[in-house]
Amino acid sequence: MSTSTPVGVGFIGVGVISDTYLENLGSFPDVDVLILGDLDTERAASQAAKHGVAASGTAQDVLDHPDVQVVVNLTIPAVHAEISSAAVAAGKHVWTEKPLGLDRESTSSLLALAEQNGVRVGCAPDTVLGPGVQTAKREIAQGTIGRPLFAQTSMQYQGPEVFHPNPGFLFAKGAGPLLDIGPYYFTTLVSLFGTVSAVAAMGVTAQEERTIQVGDRAGETFPVEVPSTISVLTQFEAGQTGTSLVSFDSPLARQGVVEIHGTKGSLVVPDPNMFEGRIAYVRPFESFGEQPPEQEWIEVPQEGIVTGRGLGLLDMVRAIAEGRPHVASGELGYHVLDVMLSAEESAASGEFVTVDSSVADVPLLPEGFDPFARTV
Repeated sequence: MSTSTPVGVGFIGVGVISDTYLENLGSFPDVDVLILGDLDTERAASQAAKHGVAASGTAQDVLDHPDVQVVVNLTIPAVHAEISSAAVAAGKHVWTEKPLGLDRESTSSLLALAEQNGVRVGCAPDTVLGPGVQTAKREIAQGTIGRPLFAQTSMQYQGPEVFHPNPGFLFAKGAGPLLDIGPYYFTTLVSLFGTVSAVAAMGVTAQEERTIQVGDRAGETFPVEVPSTISVLTQFEAGQTGTSLVSFDSPLARQGVVEIHGTKGSLVVPDPNMFEGRIAYVRPFESFGEQPPEQEWIEVPQEGIVTGRGLGLLDMVRAIAEGRPHVASGELGYHVLDVMLSAEESAASGEFVTVDSSVADVPLLPEGFDPFARTV
């Protein structure tokens, strides 16, 4: 990578989520967004004009751009692996939205091709790089709650049809709450505990069809192809266990629940869909009478600079320049995908499923990481 100019970035896919990526990457001096590509070239041109990007066109235009070193893949999940593989074949590094792909074969082939071509793959969510999860991870590493024993996570509400004008794809194969929301929670757990060795899961499909509640198509129905509620039990290689609920069926809305329980305390971790949030812990009681007293929460100050989506790409760019592993790696994305696919298989079979993949310990961001500094 050049050390005299910012790293050139191109986008393939400029849907709604591209706005937050473009806003954040536009504020990082280590990168320069050069071109936006989309099937809808008019939309690509509009986004380019909105965000001050010099060029726009098709996906192929992005791949052919000589100064693009990293491709941001914001296409639909069904073509994530295909588009990322095309970028890797063109000699580009790739940052892709989650999930890495929808099956083990195409995603493992993507990682193999990247290794063969000497380029890197990074995969969302990069919320694990935010001050929230990073601070919580440091607290666990320094023994604040003793030896971690188990985790509990939950994300539940009545479903996206109450706000999304076209929610059908979120209930199709390759989606559902598990693959849509699960990556945030399982990436956080793997970041904290490491490799998942086995899973067991149970799923519920509350309705065979659901009704769109908002927008021009309000009143239309669509099929539900996957469990709309799924509970997952995870066994980690290091000995911890986890219980996770993701649901599009709950009248009670509850999200962002991540609790880590250890031998010396219990720690609340921020919502893994966010880059910051409350971090606090409680100590166990030494003794009490007939009724336990109210537990005292000890607040932990966040450490780090809050940004947003695109932070993982920036870390990957800097990691390449510095010759170190990046945090939100393709290998991490693949393992999380493998965990979720194994959970689907367990829910279908009613049996424990061994997770065949593994991932190296997920590193912390380097100390003093400043997204707004020029370093490459």
